[in-house]
Amino acid sequence: MTINNNYSLNYMCTTFDSNIEKEQVYYFQTEVNQLLSLIVNTFYKKKEIFLRELISNSSDALDKIRYQSISDPSVLDSEPDLFIHIIPNKASNTLTVADSGIGMTKIDLINNIGTIARSGTKKFVEALQAGADLSLIGQFGVGFYASYLVSKKVLIYTKSNLDDYFTWESLAGGSFMIKKIHPIKNFGRGTKVVLFLKEDQLEFLEERRLKEIIKKHSEFISYPIALEIEKIVEKDVIPEDSESSKLNETGKAEPKKIKEIKKELQILNKQRPIWMQRAQDISEEEYTKFYKAITNDWEDHLAKKHFSVEGQVDFRAILFVPRRAPFDLFDSRKKSNNIKLYVRRVFIMDNCQELMPDYLNFIKGVVDSEDLPLNISREALQQNKILKVIKKNLIKKSIEMFFELSNDNDDYAKFYEAFSKNLKLGVHEDSQNRSKFAELLRFRSSKVPDETVSFKEYISRCGEKQKKIYYIIGEDLKTLKKSPFIEKLVYNDIEILYMTDPMDEYCMQQLKEFEGYKLICVTKEGFSLDDVDENSRKKHDELVLSYSTLCEVIKDILGDRVEKVVVSERIQRSPGCLVTGEYGWTANMERIMKAQALRDPSMSSYMSSKKTFEINPTNNIIIELKRRVELDRTDRMVRDLSFLLFDVTMIVSGFSVENPNNFSDRIIRILELGLNIVPKESENNYNEISQNQEWESKDMDLDKID
Repeated sequence: MTINNNYSLNYMCTTFDSNIEKEQVYYFQTEVNQLLSLIVNTFYKKKEIFLRELISNSSDALDKIRYQSISDPSVLDSEPDLFIHIIPNKASNTLTVADSGIGMTKIDLINNIGTIARSGTKKFVEALQAGADLSLIGQFGVGFYASYLVSKKVLIYTKSNLDDYFTWESLAGGSFMIKKIHPIKNFGRGTKVVLFLKEDQLEFLEERRLKEIIKKHSEFISYPIALEIEKIVEKDVIPEDSESSKLNETGKAEPKKIKEIKKELQILNKQRPIWMQRAQDISEEEYTKFYKAITNDWEDHLAKKHFSVEGQVDFRAILFVPRRAPFDLFDSRKKSNNIKLYVRRVFIMDNCQELMPDYLNFIKGVVDSEDLPLNISREALQQNKILKVIKKNLIKKSIEMFFELSNDNDDYAKFYEAFSKNLKLGVHEDSQNRSKFAELLRFRSSKVPDETVSFKEYISRCGEKQKKIYYIIGEDLKTLKKSPFIEKLVYNDIEILYMTDPMDEYCMQQLKEFEGYKLICVTKEGFSLDDVDENSRKKHDELVLSYSTLCEVIKDILGDRVEKVVVSERIQRSPGCLVTGEYGWTANMERIMKAQALRDPSMSSYMSSKKTFEINPTNNIIIELKRRVELDRTDRMVRDLSFLLFDVTMIVSGFSVENPNNFSDRIIRILELGLNIVPKESENNYNEISQNQEWESKDMDLDKID
């Protein structure tokens, strides 16, 4: 969008009558003089903030005149339009920032620019001397002086409805001049700040650079910001000397095409700050357009939350959930820039770590606060109590948005597929909102094979006596469905949740119960059924007593490979399973940790839990072992079968075999015995040693397994 240049842009070419008023020289306040000296002599790479400050000042001036016009509309008669114009002039190396705001009287020029009454200014000067961040400019009301980051001289033209036309001029040398001048054409009210740029700061005259700065810092200023741009246009001109020019068929001279430079104003802040409007007044199309503008995403958003908070802190915000997760979502080297922080529509930063927790780093949007200081360093921002209140509210509203999204199963399925890891991180890291994030989790279930279910849905199907939620974690769904750990639960028609995401391990370490139901991992100690009757309990106790000798023998054979051997309550068909401690790693977690390239080996020594070998007293293999032990507890076959059974149980329980070679030898010997094959002398040298010596040799090797 462009605006025709219907008025004189050459602000510097106004002719003044020297008889109107003689220039009056004033001296800066001591603190201001120190401040200017520091700014002029300081190397600061973010010098672009000067334009942000001047535009913010212009916006404030426009706010004031608009506020006055509510009670007295006549104040706008001198200049009805409210605007901010940026005019670069490469011929004179000047940059002009003009507005039609309230303007300044002579007293205002002296008080607002020549002196600073605020006590914070002295502290700011001291902070600058100590090496503080110059982006603090403006926090102490000294934003105008950022002009001297890029300027060697500043000239101000101003007109207030309450006073005449005045100029203010300074070279930042300790003094400034004020002069009353003749009226300026097409300048009924407002302020024009003309910056005479330093030789090394001429980049701020380039159209591309100015557009970049305005889009970054001032895109959502409430008033139109127009930049004067140059365009080359072709124009037909008939030469004055028609005799020397070519004639067309009608005998008339053909016009020549010449190129000329045309100047016009182009509005840069077309995108309006829609967060300032009421949600009911904004269409879905406008939300989508705004989302794409601030994120550069080519897809529409999946969910949004538009809200305002009033009370302890006042701010407005719009949060969006994208449709897909970026490939580098969990890249720690990536700077988070999803939430853009504004203060009164002025951009402050987009990488504020204190605004949103890491586990919600996928949420995009804007936050506009009325209470934060306009300019504030990152260090100060981290300590700001207002920011902590904003963060708490953003988390709360994000969770509300997720619950609203969960009402649509299809959309929530897309969301959960993309961002389930973030929700589980929320359970792991955010103790205050852990129960809410837990309610948003979804898992596969033994009762609902084709869909995912929530903890609440699981509880709704529980029996009256069941006060536990049973789950199992593993590598894939197919393996979990055939796991020996769930046999008794399936036999008793009790629902089990299947968890196959590695993040589930970390999540469930922190989540011990949900709405009064204890969460039980069926691969760990502490498993029991709630609805076991007295007869079943008595029968189990009898089996424990009957198999105590076998348990003792197997424990002696396996040694410190297992902590204990017990009769199981959780398996129905399999001969046994390996159970880990309640607070140690599961088999799946051990697998995950071993796969970490940069893992700490010392952690495995105390987190790898001692294993409990649970045997099934109804399994034929266990029954036969019991019979052999009762006949001869020193039977060598019992010893070898115990090791073989242990290795097989490790595999089906999710662990890796510690010594694959010995395991392979045992399997081969069992195959040979089953097929009545006698090993050849050249291969195994069976004839050189007795059968007993052979078994003892194998046992010695097995005993070395750790």
